[in-house]
Amino acid sequence: MRIARFSIDGNVAFGAVEGDGPDGLVLDIIKGIPYAEFELSGTKVPLNKVRLLPPVLPNKVVAIGRNYAEHAAELGNEVPDVPVAFFKPTTSVIGSGDAIEYPSFSDDLHHEAELAVVIGRMCREVPRERVKDVIFGYTCANDVTARDAQKREKQWARAKGFDTSCPLGPWVETDLDPSDLTIQATVNGEQRQLGRTSEMIRSIEDLVVHITEAMTLLPGDVILTGTPAGVGPLHVGDEVAVTIEGIGTLTNKVIKRG
Repeated sequence: MRIARFSIDGNVAFGAVEGDGPDGLVLDIIKGIPYAEFELSGTKVPLNKVRLLPPVLPNKVVAIGRNYAEHAAELGNEVPDVPVAFFKPTTSVIGSGDAIEYPSFSDDLHHEAELAVVIGRMCREVPRERVKDVIFGYTCANDVTARDAQKREKQWARAKGFDTSCPLGPWVETDLDPSDLTIQATVNGEQRQLGRTSEMIRSIEDLVVHITEAMTLLPGDVILTGTPAGVGPLHVGDEVAVTIEGIGTLTNKVIKRG
């Protein structure tokens, strides 16, 4: 099931996405929140009549760096011995169709297409055999990065945590095998990144186990699983799209901040 979060007439709701094709999609509004058992209301609205919002409002976004060997190599880095985790704040999260604001402290903004894992229940110290039980679903993500700031600053907080640096969407797919999906990024229609989730160095199970050894994850929290090779620059006016097989396409335009 595809679960979207949206706004219509000033009201925010979740809905199940039904239908096919950009003009045939409708939202069946969900009663309540989707992390627990829920019912469909039967009230349906066309997708093109609403504004899509970030599909979740995470308490935290835990991102993993250098989880694809070719991406680590293209930036001159070795594959780390353990997963490299960092945070992106909730203020960095935007939805499909929202604008990425080019940060004033950078001259080298990059796209990073990623599969995002959405957590469905509170969990800590999750054993490997129970990882699937705590996952709500999957969505597309773009770990937008100020590459120059990342290189000159020891911490990645500003480089990867600035406002609008974490596009998520367009919705969460709850019924999906994430082990071998095509993941790609285009800029103005030109392909930049093309990889498969099977190329991850550490699997989703590895990442959930590793992260929850240290911290509690809450419903709606997001794990970014790393990016394949092909990252590259974004400029004001560019339109960047992240497409993941079985999920859909996350599209954002880059604008000048302010």
